[in-house]
Amino acid sequence: MRTLLLTLALAAFAWAAEPPRTMRLDYYHTGNTTQELFAVDKVVVEPLPWPGNPHRPTDGLNLGRYFFEVADKETKKVLYSRGFDSVYGEWVTTGEARTASRTFHESLRFPSPDAPVLVTLRKRDAKNDWKDAWTTTVDPKDMFVDPAVPDAPGDLIDIEKNGDPAQKVDLLLLGDGYTAGERKKFEADARRLSERLFATSPFKERRKDFNVWGLCPPARESGISRPSTGVHRANPLGSTYDAFGSERYVLTFDNQAFRRAASFAPYDVAIILVNSRTYGGGGIFGQYSTVAADNTWAPYVFVHEFGHHLAGLADEYYTSAVAYLPTGDRVEPWEPNATALLDPAKLKWKDLVAVDTPVPTSWRKEEYDQRSKEYQKRRAQIRKDRRPESEMDALFEEEKKVVDRMLGAEKYVGKVGAFEGAMYASTGYYRPEANCIMFTRTDYFCTVCRRAIEKVIDQYTDGR
Repeated sequence: MRTLLLTLALAAFAWAAEPPRTMRLDYYHTGNTTQELFAVDKVVVEPLPWPGNPHRPTDGLNLGRYFFEVADKETKKVLYSRGFDSVYGEWVTTGEARTASRTFHESLRFPSPDAPVLVTLRKRDAKNDWKDAWTTTVDPKDMFVDPAVPDAPGDLIDIEKNGDPAQKVDLLLLGDGYTAGERKKFEADARRLSERLFATSPFKERRKDFNVWGLCPPARESGISRPSTGVHRANPLGSTYDAFGSERYVLTFDNQAFRRAASFAPYDVAIILVNSRTYGGGGIFGQYSTVAADNTWAPYVFVHEFGHHLAGLADEYYTSAVAYLPTGDRVEPWEPNATALLDPAKLKWKDLVAVDTPVPTSWRKEEYDQRSKEYQKRRAQIRKDRRPESEMDALFEEEKKVVDRMLGAEKYVGKVGAFEGAMYASTGYYRPEANCIMFTRTDYFCTVCRRAIEKVIDQYTDGR
């Protein structure tokens, strides 16, 4: 099956030139709020060719908490670079990181080089400036570079194929918590949710710039772990609720299992569909996003979390409970849809603001905050009492109607400005519009978010 998968993937496209293989540097990321260490695990050559755009190997978008660069060791010429975030990067902002150290497994993927390269990883400092954090040498001819093909997770499903992976955004949908008998359910879930993505602008207009693939490693039991209710599953990708103690946050901490399974598809971005009805999801820029496929709100969560994963969009909400601690000094965020508004005259999306829109932009914030606090109390009580998921769905539907009506009546609705409240903070950070899918459970991205998404799509496709 492994040989067949590789042959089919190669034969499906007419490559203009033979692409390099995909190389993966697996490493351990250890630390806490005061120290940070990196150590090589292994270097892997994945089963399939590199799926990325050969015409845009370097990243000029300046996104992410981290950034890595691959340079020829002899000439120092940069061959490849990308910004990204990581599970560690999110964990280190939690309270636990102040009192304990943890280790996370992470990976950097890039086209296999012909000669030794220097891989340099950079991170942002307290002022969001880049600082070198780690450098290691990778020699493609080293005897420990591992080209062994692991066991295939299953058949590769063509959900939507629009062309050569080198000229498309290759989106991989991975199933977790689906038994062998639920494979058809996974495929139906994958097709249903991808249709929702492509019904939302700007994905609707850029649909032909995507390939969508599906893989579903079979699970012994249906569903995934939810420790807060005593449920534990040995599901193939290790996805779990309660990440960082947040009951609705779904992540996998088993990067090795995730990468092994994903290596059997040509992918730039990946979404894990978990076989569960309980509301939940997560998204990490440049790594993956997750969604509970059977929840009533799965279509919204799918698109919202993909905004994080693909384009590094910030959460614009600030009244829901999260595991992250408040930031210290207020600095301009790297995320494209949030600002500290330190200098209104230099607002990062100033070109989209009409001359008659004030900055900062007024809105009925106090009324919204009061309503949201009431909903949060009701939500917490439903979870505490472990009442049926249908009651939570009904609460969210009630809240959505009230919030849509309220924000839809704002004076500056649909206008780009600087609306206070974003990035889990009631004050000090601002979002571009009164409403957006990154702020509430609405069904559209604001103008600034749409532009940010299109810039990333262009990086993979050479633009329109």
